[in-house]
Amino acid sequence: MNFSFVFPNSKFMKKTIIGIDISSKTLDICVKKHLAVEHLVIENEVKAIRGFFTKYAKEDLVVAMENTGRYNWNLFEVLPKFNFAVYVISPLHLRRSLGLVRGKNDRIDAFRICSFIEKNSDEAPVWTPASIAVKKLKVLLTERNSRVKMKRQLLKQQYDYKLMKSISLDKDLLKLNKKLIESMDAQIKQLEAAIEKVIQLDDQLKVQESLIKSVPGVGKVVSWMMLAKTEGFTLINNPRKMACYCGVVPFDHQSGTSIRQKPRVSLYADKGIKSVLHLAAMSAIRLDNDLRTYYRRKVEEGKNKMSVLNAIRNKIIHRVFAVIKTQNRYKNDLISS
Repeated sequence: MNFSFVFPNSKFMKKTIIGIDISSKTLDICVKKHLAVEHLVIENEVKAIRGFFTKYAKEDLVVAMENTGRYNWNLFEVLPKFNFAVYVISPLHLRRSLGLVRGKNDRIDAFRICSFIEKNSDEAPVWTPASIAVKKLKVLLTERNSRVKMKRQLLKQQYDYKLMKSISLDKDLLKLNKKLIESMDAQIKQLEAAIEKVIQLDDQLKVQESLIKSVPGVGKVVSWMMLAKTEGFTLINNPRKMACYCGVVPFDHQSGTSIRQKPRVSLYADKGIKSVLHLAAMSAIRLDNDLRTYYRRKVEEGKNKMSVLNAIRNKIIHRVFAVIKTQNRYKNDLISS
């Protein structure tokens, strides 16, 4: 079925643009070519995806989709075999760019993705496939984080069992709870061993992990997450971009002469890596290094402790990127900065 829509002029005007709304079983596809728009649905399976894109193999094609995690995997397996420009868009970026919208369904979402990439292609980096090692690292980290979250929930439940003492269920439930926690601990250790094995078998990741862990306060979890989020420092290769992604960069909040607030960090951040960076900062200020010297000096000057800790999180990110760039381990010379 064809429709006519008015699209803004852009460098994509003469190209075929495909926007894909992804679900676990199907892909809603919007194909825009010379102001004509076609909509179709295919199965989210490798065979169906390959068959669809084969028809466009010789065309100058632009493909855009949301980042939906594992539901993208079949597309990621097929698309590297074609010479298309592929964009993987942050769901938050897409939602914030739409402004006030009414109505939502998969068909409309596919069209909106198509429109978004035509308007904002200059702000979105072209997707490049990650290495097999990085893909494995991401999956294993996701599984580990899931079990860490489960363990945290189980630990919280232990406090509730005290309320069941009057009906004689507290001991039995606590016993079952402890068994589940032991199982989670065993699985977490198994996954961590698998993560470390993946890194050790990849020469580049192995070197990068060693360099990252030389930074004060940085341990295995921070190093793993840095490698995964940056895809071995290929997806994100700028420390300021990484700091923004982690939500540790303060931004000004002012308008005219009436609104003037202190700079503050954005709420839009990867909460997972931000929390482990906070633990890294807490660890760093307990050790004998320049970050501890910096923390003490700023606190003595009257700075807010949490603001100083946030600055240390930022400094840790910049130090991580510095050791990766120079390929030299971090030297703790106790020079404050």
